[in-house]
Amino acid sequence: MRFFSFRKFMVLFAIMGVASFSVAAASSAPEEGPAGEISYGQNAAAGHYADINGIKFYYETYGDGAPLILIHGNGGSIASLAAQIAFFSRTYKVIVADSRGHGKSGLGDQPLTYSQMMEDWNVLLDFLNIQQASIFGWSDGGILGLLLAIDHPDKVAKMAIMGANLRPDDTAVHGWVKPILAQAEQDVEAQIAGKDTSRNWALQKQLLALLKTQPDIKVESLHKIMAPVLVMAGDRDVIRGEHTLEIFNNIEKSQLAILPGNTHFAPVTDAKKFNAILNDFFETPFSMPTTQAIMEQH
Repeated sequence: MRFFSFRKFMVLFAIMGVASFSVAAASSAPEEGPAGEISYGQNAAAGHYADINGIKFYYETYGDGAPLILIHGNGGSIASLAAQIAFFSRTYKVIVADSRGHGKSGLGDQPLTYSQMMEDWNVLLDFLNIQQASIFGWSDGGILGLLLAIDHPDKVAKMAIMGANLRPDDTAVHGWVKPILAQAEQDVEAQIAGKDTSRNWALQKQLLALLKTQPDIKVESLHKIMAPVLVMAGDRDVIRGEHTLEIFNNIEKSQLAILPGNTHFAPVTDAKKFNAILNDFFETPFSMPTTQAIMEQH
């Protein structure tokens, strides 16, 4: 009996709302479906393509105000962040895109890397004439956010990351993940060998390779981040709690939020609470009070 299958593995992405998650919400000139639902990721009224680093990079914009970038995770798309788009487009100009090789964005002719995917976002900000933005990145999106804040610190005003990691080994990711990925990889190879055409299996192989072999962010690199950062994870996340603490402890201006009773998929499964925490971070002046300082003052 198989321990896992690629089909079951992809159910995780379905939880994030890939290709199907839409919600009712007000936005700028939305394309609406039944009952006023907005088809995020499939909204021609809000969608655009930009020629970025050799690919057609697909993005959508909603709302007005200060720019807020939302970055989805591995295997996801704009639709994965529907709950966040709907909430934050009321007060921000939300820019959300399909990462390279995801959704409607092109793949290019080189293997996927987080560094290249981050540079796509960097160039998009230049293309949109956005000098600085706040960022929320989920999972792989959090990795891209960290890389952007490391390599282009002037672009990031504030940043929140959820379930991000610096490396793919067992010190960062729970050990139960490895056999799941190994079985999923076997399933993909079997589909490729059988010449199945129901899915782009070569692309799925690249997406799995990202999870297995990347990123490789040195802890010391986090010291380059100048923006305030909210480091988030579920208390039963795919990322080890001690690794989330490692990230938090190595960013100078950081706050930590371990979400009780939540998993890696909290942005969808507990969206109301999740968005409230994000909103408080983005709207409240950043501070780092310490218990020691308070006690010494009294």
